[in-house]
Amino acid sequence: MKDRLKIAVQAALFIAIFLALLLPVSYMVRTNGDVKDRFAGFYAEKRDTLDIVMIGSSPVFPYYAAPKLWGETGIAMYPLSSNVQRPLAMRYLVEEAEKTQSPELYIFEMRMYTIDDQGLRDNMAYTRGVTDNMKYSVHRIKTIQAMVPEEDEEGRLSYYLDIMKYHTNWKMLALPSEWANMFYHHASPSKGYTFKDEVGPQPMPDCGGAEGTRAISPEQEEYLKELLLFLEKGNKDALFLVSPYGESLEEQQMFNYMEEIVTSYGYPFLNMNNYYEEIGIIFEEDFADYGSHTNAVGAEKCTEFLKQYLIEHYEFQDKRGDDRYASWDKAYVSWQENMETARETIRERIVNEDYAVIEEE
Repeated sequence: MKDRLKIAVQAALFIAIFLALLLPVSYMVRTNGDVKDRFAGFYAEKRDTLDIVMIGSSPVFPYYAAPKLWGETGIAMYPLSSNVQRPLAMRYLVEEAEKTQSPELYIFEMRMYTIDDQGLRDNMAYTRGVTDNMKYSVHRIKTIQAMVPEEDEEGRLSYYLDIMKYHTNWKMLALPSEWANMFYHHASPSKGYTFKDEVGPQPMPDCGGAEGTRAISPEQEEYLKELLLFLEKGNKDALFLVSPYGESLEEQQMFNYMEEIVTSYGYPFLNMNNYYEEIGIIFEEDFADYGSHTNAVGAEKCTEFLKQYLIEHYEFQDKRGDDRYASWDKAYVSWQENMETARETIRERIVNEDYAVIEEE
């Protein structure tokens, strides 16, 4: 009997040690990059210090400079976003955020609702951008179950244990930056913002502010209504936002359709494509990739517009001077220095017509 007990204890100890080692190794071998740094940076933020969490796809992190917003208002906003993020993920990212934060406001970027979810679901990268950047937890399992069909040919197991996908990335263990990610808790010096100093011009769309509606896909409409009900039930304040870009008339009318749904639940909808003049956005100069994402100058303008909207419609406490936000003060100083360099680079590129080269996939 004693021998059996000893073996059981040894086995349990072995499993515990194995899992304790597996967890940090799994985090470290996940492919590095901006998204990984952004999520790890979110987890590194002090508990209950964020005023706003912004959720959405790639328009989020290059459009809105959280350090600028902080330095000029004392509002702490962090982007919890990934590339081509499926709208289905939004409510689950709210729940993930609520584990450590109690933001006064959630902001949702709505561009991805114009795309049918089937096409997004077929590319596993758009799901993994979310699930493979979350910490291991029961809630992560719940998120995977919602986003990954049971019949997925790769199987859910490789999502639950993503080391199965990244196990060949052992070279990551040689990177000092990845050792900082062993607990997925690594501060983001830029507070999740991504600087872009490229220039990719395009004419200003002539459909901004256009009237009329066009339905989004039934699946995306269902996800949107589920998100609204979830927010309503949890008494969460939210702003639904569309960043300015080279939209089509059909997309503008889809945003009008979304606005009708969102406002019927009592939430505000801010389509910045209706305010090109107020923002001061110049499509021939302020975009990094031909109307899809802003460069640093465009981001400065979009952040300023959003700042004024927040000041006008909400009452946030100015937390500047609070010792808990020392890293935010540093982020603002760094943003100012980088912004000065970016402005100069962008001006030179415009003068020299040194435009971005977009690689074909």
